[in-house]
Amino acid sequence: MEQPNADASAATEAIDSLSVSQPETAESSNPNSTHELSLEERFKIVRSIGEECIQEDELRNLLAKKPEPICYDGFEPSGRMHIAQGVMKTINVNKLTASGCRVKIWIADWFAKLNNKMGGDLKKIETVGRYLIEIWKAVGMDLEGGKVEFLWSSKEINSRADEYWPLVLDIAQKNNLKRIIRCSQIMGRSETDELTAAQIFYPCMQCADIFFLKADICQLGMDQRKVNVLAREYCDDIKRKNKPIILSHHMLPGLQEGQEKMSKSDPLSSIFMEDEEAEVNLKIKKAFCPPKVVEKNPCLEYVKYLILPWFNEFKVERSTDNGGDKTFKTFEELAADYESGKLHPADLKSALPKSLNKILEPVRVHFKTDKDAKELLKRVKAYRVTK
Repeated sequence: MEQPNADASAATEAIDSLSVSQPETAESSNPNSTHELSLEERFKIVRSIGEECIQEDELRNLLAKKPEPICYDGFEPSGRMHIAQGVMKTINVNKLTASGCRVKIWIADWFAKLNNKMGGDLKKIETVGRYLIEIWKAVGMDLEGGKVEFLWSSKEINSRADEYWPLVLDIAQKNNLKRIIRCSQIMGRSETDELTAAQIFYPCMQCADIFFLKADICQLGMDQRKVNVLAREYCDDIKRKNKPIILSHHMLPGLQEGQEKMSKSDPLSSIFMEDEEAEVNLKIKKAFCPPKVVEKNPCLEYVKYLILPWFNEFKVERSTDNGGDKTFKTFEELAADYESGKLHPADLKSALPKSLNKILEPVRVHFKTDKDAKELLKRVKAYRVTK
């Protein structure tokens, strides 16, 4: 019989080895060069991505029976990429591929049009989509070995229209309008918003995407949970035994007080992937960071969900009078020091942008030195963001 504590320890070490930025661990973050992971190690790594998992027993069973599960993720090309979409997605994708999964990233251009992003202009939407892919390449998403596919929704749907549209219509037929409107959160809308007919159709299409892409795991943010649940309910309707597993990742808050989500329309709400060093420093300096308060503290959340997974540590440099330099290996250790007052907000705010800028520097360099990438960024910055 396997030893549970030994398994947990081995899984923790396996997760820690997936740091994506340090040269000495680069080989271990490559799914083609990692040692053979046990089932429990694979489960722990994949499960670590989600704030919530529906259902854990189904996830473990899937990993046991299928060597290369298909994970679905998707995004609307709707403007500049903030750090959660860029860095968190890279961390999550690299964990999935290192665990043997295949990742299909759905570039939801038609969905962006339905939701009136970029004014519904498909040419602008395509430009933004290409810009986002450039960022993931530059920041370190592991694209070796073909385990990550970028698929444009318009092209894929057109090529298999006879398969896609009957599925969409069947989902629409099996759900009433009230149930579909409850999914409006996935578009950044609320149930009380005046939705267009296109936006009513959107959840039926996104639900269909899961089956169209043959996804085993829906790896999306907590804000996409309702449509993923809709997909599992649809399985009940059609008597399908194997339901998509929902693995919902945490949503980083905005940097200002009371902002549950990052806002692209508020320049101080989030850090963008190509922000200059001075911009990052300023945004963190002005961020909400109440002393001795851990809960809903955006600066601490940045450390927990970005810095620690990336570097496996968080370094704070300070004078001897203020406690001297300290390196935190776990969030629990950091939270305890902060809550007790041993770590001052000023010291946290001084250390955080240094780590963030190390992550973002390769992206900045890419968009300054690559001619095509530079032109893409110029166009995207010129576009007006539409809600």
